[in-house]
Amino acid sequence: MAKSIDIKKTISSFAKTLKISGDKSLSIRWALTASQANGKSRAYNLLMSDDILSTLSCLRKLGVKIKIKRKYCEINGLGLNGFKYKKNLILNAGNSGTLARLILGLLITSPFKIKLVGDKSLSKRDFSRVIIPLKKFGAKFFPKNKDTLPVLIKGSNSLKPISYYEKKGSAQCKSSIMYAALNAPGKTKIKAKKSRDHTEILFKNLNLPIKIKKGKNHDLIELEGKKNIKSFNYNIPADISSSAFFIVLTLLAKKSNLIIKNVNINPSRTGVITILNKMGGKIQLKNRRTYKGEKIADIYVKSIKSFKPINCPIKLNSSAIDEFLIIFLVAAKSRGISYFKGLSELNQKESPRLKLGSKILNMIGIKTETTNDSLKIYGKPNLKLNKNYQIKNYLKDHRIFMMTTVAALTLGGKWKIHDYDSIKSSFPSFLKTIKKLDSKF
Repeated sequence: MAKSIDIKKTISSFAKTLKISGDKSLSIRWALTASQANGKSRAYNLLMSDDILSTLSCLRKLGVKIKIKRKYCEINGLGLNGFKYKKNLILNAGNSGTLARLILGLLITSPFKIKLVGDKSLSKRDFSRVIIPLKKFGAKFFPKNKDTLPVLIKGSNSLKPISYYEKKGSAQCKSSIMYAALNAPGKTKIKAKKSRDHTEILFKNLNLPIKIKKGKNHDLIELEGKKNIKSFNYNIPADISSSAFFIVLTLLAKKSNLIIKNVNINPSRTGVITILNKMGGKIQLKNRRTYKGEKIADIYVKSIKSFKPINCPIKLNSSAIDEFLIIFLVAAKSRGISYFKGLSELNQKESPRLKLGSKILNMIGIKTETTNDSLKIYGKPNLKLNKNYQIKNYLKDHRIFMMTTVAALTLGGKWKIHDYDSIKSSFPSFLKTIKKLDSKF
């Protein structure tokens, strides 16, 4: 039975410094890339969530030797096309869309059919976005015309590089193509709508033959395959998506301030900070530096009394796609009407977050207007809750659990929030970290 938590009191004022768990996107990409390198690679501050444990489990089934120590994780890479394929192999991606889509790009040389499965939530998500380009390389998928998990992939020993136009702004699609390109001779070319660029930065830092030309709305990427990867160590910075919940908790709390150390502030991920500052937030990035091509900083945030509404620019959507649920909570406290549009991709996540986010706001007395890709929120700056609230049957979405926990700790009321276990997929230490702020639940 899924665990639940009870919250009956709002959080007291605090002034704290926190360290947040390692970045999930970088943790998964480190592990997959290290498996393709020659020799031993180590990661420090690797996020040990269910999504990363699923990644390591899949790699072990493909013959990769992995050691998990107290301070680091070590992967003994097998080199390009080094996986040890077996007949009737089943890989379970759990809840991780990043793992499932990216690892398919590494399986396009398999001589046997490999079955990729996921949990109930992941099995509803769109995989045509990676199946279509991977077929162009020469991979085959079964059953034909199926675009959800489970699927079977069979690779080819005569891969060819491709040219592909990625139109959705999906970093997972783009990265899957890039991983496939590692094993394809010649140059693969991608025209990609703007999205997070961790894979490009990592490949460039590893001195792989990659060329990137950044445009206003699209990036042009050229990657030459069949080049060996050297083993590498990585100190994973803190995850800005996880940090966002603590940023908003601080903004909404009374007379509080917070420092979050060593956070990844990749420009393709900092939309949440831009949006919150446009709404009146006082969020500062200090001690800026660059680590292995990624921008890192310490985040300083103070609570504020009043929020401005926002007509959120569409250009910020891709850089805040995982944080909109918590942004909606701030909009609920703003002094006016906030409007978010072009967010159909939000319904392709672990749950239909646009629809469910609106439902939660309605539950706490906030008027909303929702379409398939937009949400209008009528803010109440003096919003204070005093009723009983229960969060249950929300498809076990970890970000819904964290959003409602922040709501309970800042807006009042008595809350029972179910599906405690959902946070294991991305941020298993979430509640433990909140307790460091002296909250009680």
